[in-house]
Amino acid sequence: MRSKKTIQAVIRNLIAWVFSAVCLIPLLLILFNSLKDKKAAASMNLRLPTLPIQWENFIKVVEKGKLATSFFNSLLYSAGSVILCVFFAALAAYVLSRNQTKLNKVLYLFLVLGITLPINYVALTKVLQVLHLNNTALGIILLYTSMQLPFMTFLIHGFVAKVPVDLDEAAVIDGCGSVRLFFLVVAPLLKPAIATASVLTFLNTWNEFVSPLYFLNRSEQWPMTLSVYNFFGMYFKDWNLVCADILLTSLPVLLVYLLGQKYIVSGMTAGAVKG
Repeated sequence: MRSKKTIQAVIRNLIAWVFSAVCLIPLLLILFNSLKDKKAAASMNLRLPTLPIQWENFIKVVEKGKLATSFFNSLLYSAGSVILCVFFAALAAYVLSRNQTKLNKVLYLFLVLGITLPINYVALTKVLQVLHLNNTALGIILLYTSMQLPFMTFLIHGFVAKVPVDLDEAAVIDGCGSVRLFFLVVAPLLKPAIATASVLTFLNTWNEFVSPLYFLNRSEQWPMTLSVYNFFGMYFKDWNLVCADILLTSLPVLLVYLLGQKYIVSGMTAGAVKG
């Protein structure tokens, strides 16, 4: 019986390793070809790069693709949207969860519908033009925030519901106002949800392509996703440079995911109350 369980565990691990290896193939393809010269990378195969390693591909990409500017643009847009989205999502989730009135239930359902409803870019363009936010950093940050707000409110709302109301009542008896109650009592218990929302918002906004394409007309304001698109249009024959550009653009996302994956897993599965 024990040997049978061992065999089953080995088989499951082998299957997991096979699927993992298949998922790593695109990443390895980009990595290997980013270290080759133009001729060797033209075939786009999985052969290891030969000596000498073409490290200058990355230098050329940074210089010709203006990756430094686009990197700071992406960092500004993503960080700004994370701060605004998580802050307002946590406040909205707390109020809508604690005050279960008919109006709040309708508002919550209306807000959550934003997860499934498509974006009307024509109307959105007109709104941004009226508010003089089109082609501005503030406008794209607010746009990212509004796009991520419904799901993040839905995510944090479930955690707030698991925080005992007795804590609120005890804090009010001790003299806490509504602001101190949220930030000093409730918010610390929502750390897994807040961390999960922060990581997911950052990843989603960093990878966003369509919105900046429509609402940012100047190349100086483009994030890294648009820089890759523009770079590919200019150097589509130089696959070594294209792969180097894709790799540099993907590195921040990979680092954030690797650093925040434990928060994503715990935030999706664990409760908000630590017992």
